[in-house]
Amino acid sequence: MKPEQVRMARAALGLGVRELAGQAGVSFTTINRFETGKSGLQLSSAEAIRSALEAQGVQFLDSGQVAAGPGVALAAKG
Repeated sequence: MKPEQVRMARAALGLGVRELAGQAGVSFTTINRFETGKSGLQLSSAEAIRSALEAQGVQFLDSGQVAAGPGVALAAKG
């Protein structure tokens, strides 16, 4: 899971950082630092954030993977 994916997922759901933090049971600082590239995530935090977003319908895709339905994707820079 990449910072861009979390930001896009939050935007799609209309969630603020504090709201997602509460749902995932992690701190605001944990998500903020991850999204801004200041730090990585511990495995338990990553799993909690991912689970909270997936519970609301977010589907995380790897490069080249196709979504199960309509969606948006971030094109590779280059």
